[in-house]
Amino acid sequence: MVVTDTIADLIIRVKNAIERKKSEVDIPSSKMKQEIARLLQEEGYIANYKYIEDSKQGILRIYLKYADDGSSVIRDMKRISTPGKRVYVGTSDIPRVTEGLGRSIISTSRGLLTDKECRKNRLGGEVVLNIW
Repeated sequence: MVVTDTIADLIIRVKNAIERKKSEVDIPSSKMKQEIARLLQEEGYIANYKYIEDSKQGILRIYLKYADDGSSVIRDMKRISTPGKRVYVGTSDIPRVTEGLGRSIISTSRGLLTDKECRKNRLGGEVVLNIW
């Protein structure tokens, strides 16, 4: 199966795993997906992630995080910039996700950063996804 939007594929796989109450999800790896997983772990949305070498492109295993009552820490994820419609923002236009309770992941000239880091460093870029 050929996937044209690999970030949307990551989002769908994570959402499906959460729906099924899985503890982990395996995703075909890329540098961009590894950086997204790193940011999600730093922000506390996932428990951990691990890169597993295989004969193809590698596998990114994401360990999901749940609250004590069994609800997922990730309420929802949404792809903002798609291959057909890129969404770029300047420093003053960086979105606040759910009044600051969520995060945007933005691709900048310094790599992937959260909206909070972009405001601090006064950087704009392409809004990859929102998570809350």
